[in-house]
Amino acid sequence: MSLAPAATLLAEAAAAGRALAAFNVITLEHAQAVTAGAAAVGAPVVLQVSQNAVAHHGGAPAPLAAALTALAEAAPTPVALHLDHVTEDALLRQAPAAGFGSVMFDASRLPYAANLAATAEAVRFGHAHGLLVEAELGRVGGKPADAHTPGVRTDPDQAAAFVRDTGVDALAVAVGSRHAMRERTARLDHALIGRLRAAAGVPLVLHGSSGVPDAELRRAVAAGMTKINVGTALNRAMTGAVRAHLLAHPEQTDPRPCLRAGREAMTAEVTRLLTVLGA
Repeated sequence: MSLAPAATLLAEAAAAGRALAAFNVITLEHAQAVTAGAAAVGAPVVLQVSQNAVAHHGGAPAPLAAALTALAEAAPTPVALHLDHVTEDALLRQAPAAGFGSVMFDASRLPYAANLAATAEAVRFGHAHGLLVEAELGRVGGKPADAHTPGVRTDPDQAAAFVRDTGVDALAVAVGSRHAMRERTARLDHALIGRLRAAAGVPLVLHGSSGVPDAELRRAVAAGMTKINVGTALNRAMTGAVRAHLLAHPEQTDPRPCLRAGREAMTAEVTRLLTVLGA
């Protein structure tokens, strides 16, 4: 199967009222786990590469993107490729040639007017080069604000104006989750999700989903969330399995057995989450 357009997968999920799961990947093992889990349940998925992951791989997105494209083309279910949390214009401009079909341009740390202006410029570039563009309004906790800080959550009226004035295709909103949570204790504002979905008129994106309990995730999708981003849950599964393997086999120097254990643990978590989401 060829690489799927992110815009198509997102539109189909939004129209059906179901979730589109998007997994942040760092290593090839991450991506293999995502495509294997998606194949196990027959679900479309998005492989996401963050700006931080690009930096980890030397600052060039093309080599990792090429590997992910090859995985997507061999996968039995639709797989899209997304560049996540981009703050640097130079990286944004590399996205089309590297094969990404969508990008999340993140100017959420800027004041509203500056966020709007920067996002509108990113949208102009993205649409001219065939990219779906996601942006963030409000501040998803953990980067660095807490999810419950006054003024952090996204305002529906402001969301409507932001979408209208930027032309953005999807909107990441702050509704009670935060990034890099190790415990699944987040409580989302489901009434706010419903108001945002009605006001924004574009698919909503939930960042920080690894800290959200299963029942809360399902309620979020029912309330109007479409794209569900997952990152920390995979990292936690991988590092836990690698750590356990190395402790059990301290004599081993070949990294393949522990990486295999990490990949298998991530595959199990992807399969579980896709089943929870009904994706």
